Amino acid sequence: MTTAWIAGASGLVGSKLLPLLLDDPAVSAVVSLGRRALEVAHPKLTQRTVDFAAPDVAGLPPPDVALCALGTTIARAGSAEAFRAVDHGAVMAFARAAFAAGAKAFVVVTAHGADAGSMVLYNRVKAEVEADLGRVGFASLAIARPSLLLGDRAESRPGERVAIVASRLLGGLLRPFEARPIEADVVARALVALTHAPPAGSVVYPSSRLQTLGGGG
Repeated sequence: MTTAWIAGASGLVGSKLLPLLLDDPAVSAVVSLGRRALEVAHPKLTQRTVDFAAPDVAGLPPPDVALCALGTTIARAGSAEAFRAVDHGAVMAFARAAFAAGAKAFVVVTAHGADAGSMVLYNRVKAEVEADLGRVGFASLAIARPSLLLGDRAESRPGERVAIVASRLLGGLLRPFEARPIEADVVARALVALTHAPPAGSVVYPSSRLQTLGGGG
């Protein structure tokens, strides 16, 4: 039986992932860390409101695996610095707290296009956090790199909505390519699969492998 910690359960992927973990008979307990409480109640679920700059995890059940779906955009965060504070700073703080509490496996959602040499800040930061997570010390580090995520977000992202509409129309044409859009619930199912069979060492899972793991075809 597994105890799982999750950060980012209010986001697009995280909101799909949390109920899967709660319904999974192999998961005995789930701890959700977030900036605010979720309107979710379940016998397996413990919620802890934290400041991700310095998360207080004292007294929580020690994790076997930690799953991170934290992420924002520069537009939503308001500045490059605020974006980095979430997509790098908060992710690393959660990872270090989980590792210190006993987690041997860490599963993180980054993005297709993560590249330390990219001219795009978003892609550079994703690559930087992947590299820094590799230095934390987890026996198993699964890096999920989904392409454009399909699903209903709580917040509005007009440019992304246009891309999603186009991708739904052109999905068949994009099927052979790594950039093929992927449903958020498919990613969530893939993350659960990775908790059941965590890889040895650090492994990157591109969007095509997430499609397969999550049963997306």
